[in-house]
Amino acid sequence: MTTGELAGAGRPSEDRIVRVPGAVIVLDGVSTVTDEEPRGGWYAETLGNRVASLLAAAPGADLRQVLEQAIGWITGAHGLVPGASPAATVAIVRRHGEQVDALVLADTPVIARTIGGAVDAVRDDRLARLVAGLPERAEYQSRLKAGHGFQAPEHRALLQKLRAHQLRHINNGASGGYWVAEAVPEAARHAVVRSWPVAELADILVMTDGVSAAVEEYGMYATWDDLARACLTDGPDKVVRAIHDTEAADPDGHRWPRYKQADDKAFAFLRFAAIDRAGA
Repeated sequence: MTTGELAGAGRPSEDRIVRVPGAVIVLDGVSTVTDEEPRGGWYAETLGNRVASLLAAAPGADLRQVLEQAIGWITGAHGLVPGASPAATVAIVRRHGEQVDALVLADTPVIARTIGGAVDAVRDDRLARLVAGLPERAEYQSRLKAGHGFQAPEHRALLQKLRAHQLRHINNGASGGYWVAEAVPEAARHAVVRSWPVAELADILVMTDGVSAAVEEYGMYATWDDLARACLTDGPDKVVRAIHDTEAADPDGHRWPRYKQADDKAFAFLRFAAIDRAGA
């Protein structure tokens, strides 16, 4: 396994990669809009370490149950309250015997490439669907395209409104909301899971949304295969630095309107088998 990690801009990274024999956990601590000391990074690190401990003790345990236990532990140990707690997205990839299992909760995708050339994207897009049609999202994008930049008070005000909308729908599927690791252990039951035979896998990419944006927003890589090839050629560390350079070249969000100038990035690349197809 090779990895790449890089903070966004102006504050410590809230992304985390936690390793345990046979598994990797990638987390994105939920950022705050204000400049207060970030708590998402603490939550991501604490939760990731707890997941790792549980997997070390029970390597074959159900991943949803492991995550639910970990969220329950951190909630109780630190007195966290739903709706007023730090939070994190979670992706887990675990090999157990001749099977590889993946779990995704919120927008930290896992991309599996098979020896046969198929790409299986394990995604949780419920948060993206929640905000896709909101007028505040369209307005901040229009303002960035018009050259007003990330530092404008209006931009921050629009992000605060989007944040408030998200909080009204956090861990509430009944309201058309989304699920994320926070102070509701039951959220883990709604994670997206997938499994593959080890013998079928070429490699797996595990990333926070600061990396997936390179494919889905910036078009730096046309496909997940292209991103994987870049990992094979240059390694994940150079890939995340290339993404960071792309964001730095668009400092006001004029070309790619987004929440902030540069997002944190965490990227794990797991190689399972050499593949002999053209261009791979």
